[in-house]
Amino acid sequence: MLNYLHIHNFVIADRLELVFDQGLQALTGETGAGKSIIVDALGLILGDRADSDLIRQGANQAEISADFDLSAQPEVKHWLAERDLAAEGECLIRRVMTHTGRSRGYINGRLQPLTVLRELGEQLVDIHSQHAHQSLLRREVQRELLDLQTGSQALAEQVRTAYQHWQHCQQQWQLSDQNAAERAARLDLLTYQTQELEALAPHAGESEHLAAEQRRLAGMSQLVEAYQQGLAALYDAEEHSAHALLSYWNGRFGELHALDQRLAPMIELLTGAQVQLEEAAAALQRYGETLELDPERLHSVEQRLDSYYTLARKHRCEPQHLAQILEELQQAVTALRHSDHDREALAQAAAQAQAAVHQQAQQLTRQRQRGAAQLGEQVSAAMQELGMQGAVFHVALQPLTQPSVHGLETVEFQVSTNPGQPPRSLAKVASGGELSRISLAIQVIMSASAKIPTLVFDEVDSGIGGAIAEVIGRRLRQLGRQRQVLCVTHLPQVAAQANQHYLISKFKHSDRALTQVVRLDFEQRVAEIARMLGGVRQTQRSLAHAREMIELAQHH
Repeated sequence: MLNYLHIHNFVIADRLELVFDQGLQALTGETGAGKSIIVDALGLILGDRADSDLIRQGANQAEISADFDLSAQPEVKHWLAERDLAAEGECLIRRVMTHTGRSRGYINGRLQPLTVLRELGEQLVDIHSQHAHQSLLRREVQRELLDLQTGSQALAEQVRTAYQHWQHCQQQWQLSDQNAAERAARLDLLTYQTQELEALAPHAGESEHLAAEQRRLAGMSQLVEAYQQGLAALYDAEEHSAHALLSYWNGRFGELHALDQRLAPMIELLTGAQVQLEEAAAALQRYGETLELDPERLHSVEQRLDSYYTLARKHRCEPQHLAQILEELQQAVTALRHSDHDREALAQAAAQAQAAVHQQAQQLTRQRQRGAAQLGEQVSAAMQELGMQGAVFHVALQPLTQPSVHGLETVEFQVSTNPGQPPRSLAKVASGGELSRISLAIQVIMSASAKIPTLVFDEVDSGIGGAIAEVIGRRLRQLGRQRQVLCVTHLPQVAAQANQHYLISKFKHSDRALTQVVRLDFEQRVAEIARMLGGVRQTQRSLAHAREMIELAQHH
């Protein structure tokens, strides 16, 4: 669960430090106080995309860190250990954003890409936003929720993979079934191109080697001239060569050494230079013996290079790629010559892939059918509690004539809001308020069956009030007995059910608006619940009512 959250220079938060416990944690405050900052900060910790606009005005960077207790999550500890990110029973996630737009994420002090943060975050926290009911109208979201409830995500992924493999096999088989005349024409063209390249017989690195040899042979006269002049200047010219000069002055300074011992280092350097010059002259002599004007070889190299360049232009590639193109053409020719045999194999592979899709999709259908009935009963019961008396929730599985990437059926959430009416599509029947309640019912049910230890509800009770709000609060408190639940709410009935209560408020500091978060004690909770009940002006009646609501929740 989430133990600790630290927020620094984020939006209008200078520095916030929150310590959380188990159970239901309520976060309340006036509109605009910054309640969403907590949820947004958690989202960034879990790998959401960052924006430099989120950095508090006047700050260079924002930083968010969260500490999670993993004592009851062996799967997460194993996941961390596999990636060499393990720590003693806890996990520290840190996110840093700079004004340049760069963002860095750390897990237990080690820099990690956002994809890894997201993968870890999916195992730690599940965030339900106040706009979840809008996405609930989409068919793909409905299908994903059903698969999540039935534990069919892995099987659905297998169906998707099998379907894609079937489509690939089908496409390959159809391509192989082209008109015989087209295949023959294609074979003739490829054969001609292959024979052309086979006549050249290119191999890797040859064109580069030939180009280097051509440059050397073309400049041979310059090389010979430089060799002759250089050898004469360095060694062969008896009186004016560098070697003669070094020999003379080495001897001269050697004679003067008896007069001044300080000449010793210079004599040593001259002697070394003379030795190195002799070695360089010898190396140059050996190099010169390899130089030979060879017009015939130059002509042969240029002819082969020209063949390389001509075919490279024809195939629109670099000369060094011709060997690879020849190999590809040879493979294509072989494939076309064996197309009849391959067509039979591809047809058989496509049939086998289709059978595999049907087999796995039928298994997925059976799981969805069982889960659809169960989810329908659970949501229907929750809808009665939420004031939708007589309403029935139904998960319709509509069969397809052919399997799709998602299985053998489409999934549609339907509802009947009045007794005796047949269920119809959620998008066509439910009003905004009804849709909010249905969405909340589904979220609570789904969260109860999931394994994620920390659940965040961001004003999912929007548009709900009265006795229904109290029911929602009780359901969230009940859920908090199994999980850690953080709930951003504007309903006093929900806040009164919380095990811990945090007040988020905004204040001015040096002409800047900042957010602060305070964990409330009992009397402070009474005052905040009274504010939520009756506005800014608190009365003895509203305070007594708030006190009663909290005490009843604690003893319920």
